Amino acid sequence: MSEEKKKPTLPSMFEMARNFAGDLASYIAKGAPNVTHPAYVRRLTACDACPHLIKDKMRCGKCGCLVEHKAKWQTTTCPDTPSRWPAEIIKDYDKKRKRTPKIGNETPDANKQGKGDS
Repeated sequence: MSEEKKKPTLPSMFEMARNFAGDLASYIAKGAPNVTHPAYVRRLTACDACPHLIKDKMRCGKCGCLVEHKAKWQTTTCPDTPSRWPAEIIKDYDKKRKRTPKIGNETPDANKQGKGDS
């Protein structure tokens, strides 16, 4: 057999839709956080060197995603094993956007405990 480079192929439409839907749901649930520009460039550089990249379409041959978009999302990871993207810290967007519940007489549990202790 010749040692030709195998051209990567896309997953099935069903697999691509499932992969995208899962990534999108996670991205939206976390408040749509994006990576920093330097992290985005590092991710794209790693994708550019990957043998799974379908360069003429800029799609990942493992998951089928458009890498220029997926690489921006902080909640996504490289589907290759091991991941080709540097580890990025996924920030908990809820801590930035929402107030934490107060502990004390304002919560129902605190009111129940306080009545029996007096």
